[in-house]
Amino acid sequence: MIHHGGCHCGAIVIDFESAVSAEETEVRACQCTFCRKHGSRAVSDPGGKLTIAVRDEGAVQRYRFGLATADYLLCGRCGVYVAAVLAEGDEFYGIAIVNALDDAAAFTQAPKPADYSAEDEAARRLRRRTRWTPAEVVTAR
Repeated sequence: MIHHGGCHCGAIVIDFESAVSAEETEVRACQCTFCRKHGSRAVSDPGGKLTIAVRDEGAVQRYRFGLATADYLLCGRCGVYVAAVLAEGDEFYGIAIVNALDDAAAFTQAPKPADYSAEDEAARRLRRRTRWTPAEVVTAR
């Protein structure tokens, strides 16, 4: 199943593909201050695929904090937090933000609080490579 979404103005579009139904997909609520301030609910599937299409590069805001291992993608025009991406060489891994998906209401599991504050950089990268979704970031022309 492919879940389409993106920011409000269309500058960033995402497709989250997973064989796991939305109802069975684990929803996580990271407890870092950034995610709490955004009311973030995130999903991923290591067996799936996340495609992030940037339609307006000038509108994309990439934010890094903490261990600075991932880019948090927000739209600088409409303000929507859409996804986070880890780059490891030529490989990308990401999470989709449920609220940015068109069918967000289909993800019915209660968000599981997740606290990653005890991780060092190596542990954080390993967790993301194994739990996040293989991703592709493309710039649409």
